[in-house]
Amino acid sequence: MKLSYAALLLSACAAGASAFSPATPPSSATTAVDRLVLNAEATAAPAKSSDESTTHKDPLLIRAALGQKTERPPVWMMRQAGRHMKVYRDLCKDYKTFRERSEIPDVAVEISLQPWRAYQTDGCILFSDILTPLPGMGVEFDIDEKVGPVVEPMRTWDSIKKMHLIDPSEAAPFVSQALRTLRDEVTPETAVLGFVGCPYTLATYLVEGKTSKEYLEIKKMAFCEPKLLHAILKNLAESIAEYALFQIESGAQLIQIFDSWAGHLSPRDYDTFAAPYQKMVLDAIKAKHPEVPTVVYIKHSGALVERMAGTGVDVVSLDWTVDMAEGRDRIAAGRAKAGLEGRGGVQGNLDPGVLFGSHETIKERAEEILKKAGPVGHVMNLGHGIEAATPEENAAFFIETVRNYRHDADE
Repeated sequence: MKLSYAALLLSACAAGASAFSPATPPSSATTAVDRLVLNAEATAAPAKSSDESTTHKDPLLIRAALGQKTERPPVWMMRQAGRHMKVYRDLCKDYKTFRERSEIPDVAVEISLQPWRAYQTDGCILFSDILTPLPGMGVEFDIDEKVGPVVEPMRTWDSIKKMHLIDPSEAAPFVSQALRTLRDEVTPETAVLGFVGCPYTLATYLVEGKTSKEYLEIKKMAFCEPKLLHAILKNLAESIAEYALFQIESGAQLIQIFDSWAGHLSPRDYDTFAAPYQKMVLDAIKAKHPEVPTVVYIKHSGALVERMAGTGVDVVSLDWTVDMAEGRDRIAAGRAKAGLEGRGGVQGNLDPGVLFGSHETIKERAEEILKKAGPVGHVMNLGHGIEAATPEENAAFFIETVRNYRHDADE
């Protein structure tokens, strides 16, 4: 099964390289991506701004993430590339598996660019998955289109012997190629965003074997065999740190770390099984690339905001259950308690469900968050990934609303 998938992917990559070559004339049997690429000039891509690109070294989003005052709030959406867009659904007819779409570089690039072209987001995030580096660590996985990720469960000391430190250039060269291409494709004002999964969240898949609602297997391990879980987490942290650095060295200008399922932990268990391994990844990034901002996101993290800030991350991405003004104060308090300077940055945090509302509602809710966040250190986003059924016109209106907002009007 694994060999057949590898053979399929190699074949698809070879075909993709040919199909996307500039010297290749269009054929009568063009794929969805071919048609999109051939029509790219006709697509309303964001225009290059000579004023901004010559005045500022860093893109707007990067400056905001670094705590600098910006001329307007930057905006992008988690999961902005994907199922809510018709162009993506059309592409899926030709590239039927998620791994094809994320591991064939030209396809991943095209999907990454789709929302950037359509909405003029300030960030263009790589289309990939948090599980992508796992095979490079000795852990194979599949993504079932209906079930989601599937991994052979690892619940014994013997089962983790196959884990090893990743060599990202060998395990995921397609990630490097895609990031480098994105840097060439987007305007200088647009930030290219990379991301990784945090050790605890990745460990939930390794221990549970698939997605879960209660995470009972990993909690059982935490309480009955904590040394085994710590060994898994340490292995993951070392490799994820390497993978994050690899993305930066390939062109990513910001790294968002997702510990999505750490919100199921109590504060005490977060301090034990999640935060230390987040910090291992963040410290590795800051040691080699202190200029690259970092963001952490945890779903249902209302009880953990101060702890997230205390890891030393530059920006805490709030979900929609936290009031923005209160969240900013809590982030500042968490940093102060940890002995960190500055109030810290914030990202978010519009409820994705608001995008099913009227334009009037979207504007009112978005502007309320923008006012509470203030003009410094805020990256506007949703409080979770955009829902697949979201109307594209509402997503576009949300981005337009934020791009047109100016804090000067509040003064």
